[in-house]
Amino acid sequence: MTAYLIADIKMKDPKWVPEYAASVHDIVHKHGGKYLSRSGNVKTLEGKPLDTTLIALMAFPSEAAARAFTNDPAYAPFVSARQDGSDSRFQLIDDTDLAGTISYLPKG
Repeated sequence: MTAYLIADIKMKDPKWVPEYAASVHDIVHKHGGKYLSRSGNVKTLEGKPLDTTLIALMAFPSEAAARAFTNDPAYAPFVSARQDGSDSRFQLIDDTDLAGTISYLPKG
């Protein structure tokens, strides 16, 4: 079952970004993941804005693969740099429909 990792970032000090951006996608790919978007073009259409400056959306073949990425020792120094230079939140969702009314999604 596909798992999506949503990274919601608010920059405090962007000096970590160039090395992170140049390197982390290889670690994502190592675990079968791919970026669907990594954008700073964040627009709030409803509700109170969260002061987000970057959102990355990644797809992995499974929750286990997404967790393997986030727990990969090669990723650890990038995690520290990101956490030191931003307020960030990683959320994991699957590809199910909680209500079970969308025919092309598994009921969740």
